[in-house]
Amino acid sequence: MRAFTRDFVATPDSIDELGHVNNAVWVQWIQQVATGHWDAAAPQAHKDVYIWVVVRHEIDYLRALGPGETVTARTWVADQPQGAKFDRFMEFTGEGGKVHVRARTVWALLDKASGRPQRVTPEVVAPFLG
Repeated sequence: MRAFTRDFVATPDSIDELGHVNNAVWVQWIQQVATGHWDAAAPQAHKDVYIWVVVRHEIDYLRALGPGETVTARTWVADQPQGAKFDRFMEFTGEGGKVHVRARTVWALLDKASGRPQRVTPEVVAPFLG
Protein backbone atom coordinates (compact mmCIF):
# COMPACT_ATOMS: atom_id res chain seq x y z
CA MET A 1 0.00 0.00 0.00
CA ARG A 2 1.25 3.47 -0.82
CA ALA A 3 0.30 5.75 2.02
CA PHE A 4 -0.19 9.50 1.82
CA THR A 5 0.20 11.86 4.78
CA ARG A 6 -0.81 15.39 5.63
CA ASP A 7 -0.57 17.40 8.85
CA PHE A 8 -3.40 19.39 10.43
CA VAL A 9 -3.44 21.92 13.27
CA ALA A 10 -6.54 22.48 15.39
CA THR A 11 -7.19 26.16 14.70
CA PRO A 12 -9.70 28.24 16.69
CA ASP A 13 -12.34 27.89 13.95
CA SER A 14 -12.16 24.08 14.12
CA ILE A 15 -12.92 23.98 17.87
CA ASP A 16 -16.49 23.40 19.10
CA GLU A 17 -18.24 24.34 22.34
CA LEU A 18 -16.69 21.32 24.06
CA GLY A 19 -13.20 22.70 23.46
CA HIS A 20 -12.01 20.18 20.89
CA VAL A 21 -12.07 19.65 17.13
CA ASN A 22 -15.66 19.37 15.93
CA ASN A 23 -16.74 16.09 14.31
CA ALA A 24 -17.69 17.94 11.11
CA VAL A 25 -14.12 19.25 10.87
CA TRP A 26 -12.77 15.69 11.07
CA VAL A 27 -15.00 14.80 8.10
CA GLN A 28 -13.64 17.78 6.16
CA TRP A 29 -10.09 16.70 6.96
CA ILE A 30 -10.86 13.14 5.83
CA GLN A 31 -12.04 14.49 2.49
CA GLN A 32 -9.02 16.79 2.14
CA VAL A 33 -6.60 13.93 2.77
CA ALA A 34 -8.39 11.57 0.38
CA THR A 35 -8.55 14.11 -2.44
CA GLY A 36 -4.96 15.13 -1.74
CA HIS A 37 -3.91 11.50 -2.16
CA TRP A 38 -5.76 11.33 -5.50
CA ASP A 39 -4.17 14.59 -6.66
CA ALA A 40 -0.67 13.43 -5.64
CA ALA A 41 -0.79 9.87 -6.98
CA ALA A 42 -3.15 9.72 -9.97
CA PRO A 43 -1.86 10.48 -13.44
CA GLN A 44 -3.27 13.63 -15.02
CA ALA A 45 -5.08 11.56 -17.65
CA HIS A 46 -7.18 9.93 -14.89
CA LYS A 47 -7.79 13.24 -13.09
CA ASP A 48 -9.07 14.70 -16.36
CA VAL A 49 -11.65 11.93 -16.84
CA TYR A 50 -12.71 10.79 -13.36
CA ILE A 51 -13.93 12.22 -10.08
CA TRP A 52 -14.63 10.50 -6.75
CA VAL A 53 -17.63 10.89 -4.45
CA VAL A 54 -18.04 9.56 -0.92
CA VAL A 55 -20.82 7.02 -0.46
CA ARG A 56 -20.07 5.98 3.13
CA HIS A 57 -18.08 7.14 6.17
CA GLU A 58 -17.27 4.94 9.18
CA ILE A 59 -15.48 7.05 11.78
CA ASP A 60 -14.21 6.12 15.22
CA TYR A 61 -13.54 9.17 17.40
CA LEU A 62 -10.99 7.82 19.87
CA ARG A 63 -9.35 10.87 21.43
CA ALA A 64 -10.14 14.59 21.47
CA LEU A 65 -7.83 17.09 19.81
CA GLY A 66 -7.58 20.48 21.49
CA PRO A 67 -6.71 23.98 20.29
CA GLY A 68 -3.25 24.29 18.77
CA GLU A 69 -2.62 20.53 18.77
CA THR A 70 -1.36 18.81 15.63
CA VAL A 71 -2.21 15.48 14.02
CA THR A 72 -0.76 13.65 11.06
CA ALA A 73 -3.30 12.03 8.78
CA ARG A 74 -2.23 8.88 6.97
CA THR A 75 -4.42 7.33 4.31
CA TRP A 76 -4.09 4.19 2.25
CA VAL A 77 -6.07 1.71 0.22
CA ALA A 78 -5.66 -1.93 1.10
CA ASP A 79 -8.35 -3.79 -0.77
CA GLN A 80 -9.19 -4.27 -4.40
CA PRO A 81 -12.11 -2.18 -5.63
CA GLN A 82 -15.55 -3.66 -6.10
CA GLY A 83 -17.12 -2.31 -9.27
CA ALA A 84 -17.18 1.49 -8.95
CA LYS A 85 -16.50 1.43 -5.19
CA PHE A 86 -13.17 1.73 -3.48
CA ASP A 87 -12.38 1.61 0.26
CA ARG A 88 -9.97 4.10 1.78
CA PHE A 89 -8.56 3.83 5.30
CA MET A 90 -7.31 6.69 7.44
CA GLU A 91 -5.73 7.38 10.81
CA PHE A 92 -5.06 10.72 12.47
CA THR A 93 -2.14 10.34 14.87
CA GLY A 94 -1.08 12.95 17.41
CA GLU A 95 1.69 13.43 19.90
CA GLY A 96 3.18 10.23 21.23
CA GLY A 97 1.77 8.21 18.33
CA LYS A 98 -1.74 8.15 19.81
CA VAL A 99 -4.55 7.71 17.29
CA HIS A 100 -7.26 10.36 17.62
CA VAL A 101 -9.51 9.29 14.76
CA ARG A 102 -9.69 6.15 12.63
CA ALA A 103 -11.88 5.98 9.53
CA ARG A 104 -12.91 3.82 6.63
CA THR A 105 -14.55 5.64 3.76
CA VAL A 106 -16.10 4.19 0.64
CA TRP A 107 -15.71 6.20 -2.54
CA ALA A 108 -17.36 5.73 -5.93
CA LEU A 109 -15.59 6.57 -9.18
CA LEU A 110 -17.59 8.73 -11.59
CA ASP A 111 -17.04 9.75 -15.17
CA LYS A 112 -16.71 13.56 -15.03
CA ALA A 113 -18.54 14.15 -18.31
CA SER A 114 -21.58 11.94 -17.67
CA GLY A 115 -21.65 11.79 -13.87
CA ARG A 116 -22.18 8.04 -14.13
CA PRO A 117 -20.36 5.45 -12.00
CA GLN A 118 -17.39 3.76 -13.61
CA ARG A 119 -15.75 0.44 -12.78
CA VAL A 120 -12.41 1.02 -11.02
CA THR A 121 -9.88 -0.56 -13.37
CA PRO A 122 -6.46 -1.96 -12.40
CA GLU A 123 -4.89 1.08 -14.09
CA VAL A 124 -6.81 3.49 -11.86
CA VAL A 125 -5.96 1.62 -8.65
CA ALA A 126 -2.30 0.86 -9.46
CA PRO A 127 -0.82 4.19 -8.21
CA PHE A 128 -2.40 3.59 -4.77
CA LEU A 129 -1.29 0.01 -4.18
CA GLY A 130 2.32 -0.76 -3.47
